[in-house]
Amino acid sequence: MNQLSDRLNSLSPSETLAMSQKSNELKAQGIDVINLSVGEPDFNTPDHIKEAAKKAIDENYSRYSPVPGYPGLRDAIVAKLKKENGLTYTVNQISCANGAKQSVCNVVLALVNPGDEVIIPAPYWVSYPEMVKLAEGKSVIIPAGIEQDFKITPAQLEAAITPKTKAIILCSPSNPTGSVYSKEELAGLAAVLAKHPQVIVIADEIYEHINYIGKHESMARFPELFDRVVIVNGVSKAYAMTGWRIGFIAGPQWVVSAVNKLQGQYTSGPCSVSQKAAEAAYLGSQEPVAQMREAFQRRRDLIVKLAKEVPGFEVNVPEGAFYLFPKCDYYFGKSNGAHKIENAADLAMYLLEVGHVACVGGAAFGAPECIRMSYATSDENIVEAVRRIKEALALLK
Repeated sequence: MNQLSDRLNSLSPSETLAMSQKSNELKAQGIDVINLSVGEPDFNTPDHIKEAAKKAIDENYSRYSPVPGYPGLRDAIVAKLKKENGLTYTVNQISCANGAKQSVCNVVLALVNPGDEVIIPAPYWVSYPEMVKLAEGKSVIIPAGIEQDFKITPAQLEAAITPKTKAIILCSPSNPTGSVYSKEELAGLAAVLAKHPQVIVIADEIYEHINYIGKHESMARFPELFDRVVIVNGVSKAYAMTGWRIGFIAGPQWVVSAVNKLQGQYTSGPCSVSQKAAEAAYLGSQEPVAQMREAFQRRRDLIVKLAKEVPGFEVNVPEGAFYLFPKCDYYFGKSNGAHKIENAADLAMYLLEVGHVACVGGAAFGAPECIRMSYATSDENIVEAVRRIKEALALLK
């Protein structure tokens, strides 16, 4: 007898976490699996950040923090936004949470009423539509294929906006595609949004520092939109701190106050020690960030070169994040006898079982003709993974 709520029953499990778990199960059986399914840096947290956490423990940062986070961390975030992004916020316009994932969900739950529409460009991160479902809103998906570099156009955005549109979730650099909107491209979208003052922009900028085209551009830089942009960011990707769980929002006071009210009822402030570590991340040396970005760029160049040599793969050049999102529908309908490939999920499972490489099918990202490969792994693993993929795909007829 299923006594779960309709809300819970409507949710889909996270396909990225599911593939990661399946790959771990095969590894536990002694099979050598190369995991390209997981979206986290393979680097360790820089030493000066770890030292700050140890110091915080010794100084007894072991009690509840304020719901939006310690003032010291929020001050550090205000300084970061001013210095790196040219954006002016007060400490009361910042709210910290248990990762950028909770930050996005907080904003969605604080804004969206049943029936409200939320525009989500596809390919999208798997959790966005599920968060909208939780809020009983309706996701309006705008598809952007590889031929437009997985980026929506102003005309597409204009066509998707209705009187019911409450928000748009825009992720740049993008998970799962690695696409990055240029200042000119954002300006085109901003011009459309300027005509629709009821639409809030949720700008997921968690991959801000992993971009290969120079300066990151933010929707909040457009003065006509500033008062209705909510930036979401955090320390997970830039500082290799995925497990520390610190994200934040920066935005209009009324949204931040609402998020604080919500968070005060269901998690309170994030981990005290992690906050002190995050403060050190923002205030300390940024050299490790640059070093990690250089390594990711080298790996990007390597995986793009190798993936372009895979027959049947259509590959673009991602400008940020650490994902490749090849179009692979060439293989749909093919079989090796034991496995019939009907879709990208089948192909991902085939590559895991036969090639022992874990990827994620694109349907969960709103792009059923693609698969996502994370190159947050060693050069050696990338070379071996693509070799295995080629070998496994060659068996499909």
